[in-house]
Amino acid sequence: MKDDQFNKRRWAGSYFISVLSIGLVLLSLGLLGLVFLHAQQLSVLIRENITFEIIMNGEAKEANILQFQKVLDANPSVKSTQYITREEATKQLAAELGEDFIHWLGEDENPLLPSIEVKFNAAWANNDSLAVIEKQLSVHKDVKEVYYQQSLIHLINQNIQRIGFALSVFSILLLVIATALINNTIRLAVYARRFRIRSMQLVGATEPFIRKPFLMQAIGQGFIGGTMAILLLIGLLYLLTSHIPELLLLQNIRNILLLFIALLILGILLTIISTYVSLNKYLRAKTDKLFV
Repeated sequence: MKDDQFNKRRWAGSYFISVLSIGLVLLSLGLLGLVFLHAQQLSVLIRENITFEIIMNGEAKEANILQFQKVLDANPSVKSTQYITREEATKQLAAELGEDFIHWLGEDENPLLPSIEVKFNAAWANNDSLAVIEKQLSVHKDVKEVYYQQSLIHLINQNIQRIGFALSVFSILLLVIATALINNTIRLAVYARRFRIRSMQLVGATEPFIRKPFLMQAIGQGFIGGTMAILLLIGLLYLLTSHIPELLLLQNIRNILLLFIALLILGILLTIISTYVSLNKYLRAKTDKLFV
């Protein structure tokens, strides 16, 4: 009776340690996943706030400019547009200079022209796409000039690519390490029950019959470990956003939910595969090898 209670406590302790180890490993992967998603969303926000300025001719009629703006809004590459009249441009420049320069030049000598500020969707916010769009817009009869900071856009995209590459490499390394850690945890748990496996074989149990409870236990461990990691990540996100509300701008709920589902599936798959491989080792091992 005492031996049974001791074995139950030992099994419960081993199960808890296995689940905790799996949960912590998945938590590490989840943290990196959240960093990757936030960095990706930040890159989208930066790209979509790059301004592409279309300066119109001074002779262009306002009705024609507004019609041209509607054509731009209908373009799938365009996120938003803003028409800035000559008067609005004058007010903006006067506010920046802190002085009403028109007072000295006179209304008839206003050098500023009406313009349309365009912001593109992130996929088109790169020099190659913008160069093509620039050529298409420059031939319009009411367009005088198209302006955007090519060097800044190139620098932004270059840095985003570097950060993305570094995070991808680190993610692969962490996934390899996580797989090794989970495999080692499961292997030790199976090793502790190797004599029970041999006893079941001696009484005539088939391999599928022996595998079934171990694999069901592996599914439970993966599910509980994944759930634990997800709950900790939700708590961490809540704490961070409560202290840094700006992080809400970088959060895509759909992508975060997909990350949580992926963690849950990954936890279950890794535990099942590790359990299956470890079981095969002891199912086919000779008796003298069980003591090694």
